[in-house]
Amino acid sequence: MRVLTWNCNGAFRKKYHLLDSFEADILVIQECEDPQRSSEHHYQNYASNHLWEGLNKSKGIGVFAKDNILLNKVELNLEPLELFLPCQINNEIPLLATWTKQANSPNFRYIGQLWKLLQIRKSFLDNPQAMLIGDLNSNKQWDEWDRWWNHSDVVRELSELGLNSGYHEFFNEAQGEETKSTLYLQRNLNKNYHIDYGFFGKHWKLNLVQVGEADSWLDHSDHMPMLFEVVSQ
Repeated sequence: MRVLTWNCNGAFRKKYHLLDSFEADILVIQECEDPQRSSEHHYQNYASNHLWEGLNKSKGIGVFAKDNILLNKVELNLEPLELFLPCQINNEIPLLATWTKQANSPNFRYIGQLWKLLQIRKSFLDNPQAMLIGDLNSNKQWDEWDRWWNHSDVVRELSELGLNSGYHEFFNEAQGEETKSTLYLQRNLNKNYHIDYGFFGKHWKLNLVQVGEADSWLDHSDHMPMLFEVVSQ
């Protein structure tokens, strides 16, 4: 199975064809518009098998899959946390599609939203086939010494559930020491960070992890697409 995550920086209706070469089975796309409320018929046709969640029709999170894959949304009552799209693939694989946001929270912004989710809905990911995919807006380098939860705590809690970061496992790199960037803030090559992730349960073995290159993608988004190829083990 090939799973891709990309924060498309809006207007996905004009960009989805850029991802064709990845041949992904499932795409988790942040900052995309709701296909059902789009006036672009070609985008609606592309999104023949999708789920979407967002606060307005122009900018949310979508899961797009090949037609032979069954997608079902899972209602977890996550309000007011932002922004998560829990779903099930082929009636057996839990997928938490993720785009963590500020959510008007002074204390639990971005990765704090995922930390809070884990405190109340951890059981959704307690499955060896589980996946957590998306833009976490976070990195270990931003851990705060005097905060009682951090990026590292979220990574630890996921590890306790059996989910580990595909990028870090495949490239044998430590959290906070990534050599491949997934965000170039303001499309500035000197403001590069690693904030997009794919975490996979023990059922999955990684065959491939691929991160897009800035010279190919910065014209389209400040984020790089990241592809994970996994097989059952």
